[in-house]
Amino acid sequence: MRSTQDLVPGDQVVAVGFPFGIGPSTSAGVISGLGRSFRSPEGEQELTNLIQFDAAANPGNSGGPLVTMDGEVVGIVTGILNPTSHRTFVGIGFAVPIESAASAVGLPPF
Repeated sequence: MRSTQDLVPGDQVVAVGFPFGIGPSTSAGVISGLGRSFRSPEGEQELTNLIQFDAAANPGNSGGPLVTMDGEVVGIVTGILNPTSHRTFVGIGFAVPIESAASAVGLPPF
């Protein structure tokens, strides 16, 4: 695991997951933004302080790690921006920073 404190837009990352139940997969992209907010499609929940990335992520990627090119986990894939009813990737994914994920379960990340 690695701190997100020194991440910057343009840093390369890999999203790991099991999209659409077809099997394990990885896709590469970059950090697009930091400190983003995301409201669930139903509008019931808003998550803040998220990592925005553009590595392809689809339903089934949630819960998988967001990893640097050095193999260090910096986040947990949480959601995708989906302005259509198709529920497929349109280029914007979100991850919870690893510090937030670790503290949510009561553990220090490092």
